[in-house]
Amino acid sequence: MTIGEVMALLSSDYPDVTISKIRFLEEQGLVEPQRTRSGYRKFSTRDVERLRYVLTAQRDHYLPLRVIRENLDALDRGLEPPASPSAHPVAPEDTAVPGTPGPDRFDGRAARLRLTRAELLRDSGVEPELLEALEQFGVLAPVPGGPWYDGEALEVLRAAAQLASYGIEARHLRVFKSAADREVGLAEQVAAPLQRRRADAGTGPRPEQVAREISAACLRLHAALVAGALGRITG
Repeated sequence: MTIGEVMALLSSDYPDVTISKIRFLEEQGLVEPQRTRSGYRKFSTRDVERLRYVLTAQRDHYLPLRVIRENLDALDRGLEPPASPSAHPVAPEDTAVPGTPGPDRFDGRAARLRLTRAELLRDSGVEPELLEALEQFGVLAPVPGGPWYDGEALEVLRAAAQLASYGIEARHLRVFKSAADREVGLAEQVAAPLQRRRADAGTGPRPEQVAREISAACLRLHAALVAGALGRITG
């Protein structure tokens, strides 16, 4: 969309919006439309939604641009903006789908989340020593290529903290990481030929969905085996 088309979309909800206002918000780094070779701005739907967020935050909550910029950064990383300027952004409560493991557990929501090290420790309530130990033994790591941690790292840290309360140390958890890597390898082994066939024929099952279903079945199998073994011990 051109800047004029964007203003036409927004003007019904924000009568005071002008082209100059949109340009100013761009200069402040709150929206970054693409540019054509001739230098004209081209706004995406995501750009328009960001503008709506900025304009609403200014009109309804009187937030300064600094706070709005911080909130947009939180949204970009999959976090929920703070309810008040003095609070911190937090990971969504439904980052990991609870209940019996199914394909929806692997929909990528948690993997898309981006947390700083400080945010990871704050949201998990865990001491830095445990995080350092998990990293040392290869159980947990930042996302590849960056300093961020994802939502799955948050779940790993919380689970490791609970196990630590029973005396189970970080070094004992390497077996879980190894098992997870083997299960992912099995899913990839099945999904890779499907990817090639889909690329050649343009049809067929979606490899990522097949991988999610295999992973969910692996988790159900693991849970059933553990539950069965515990039943025999305690029965």
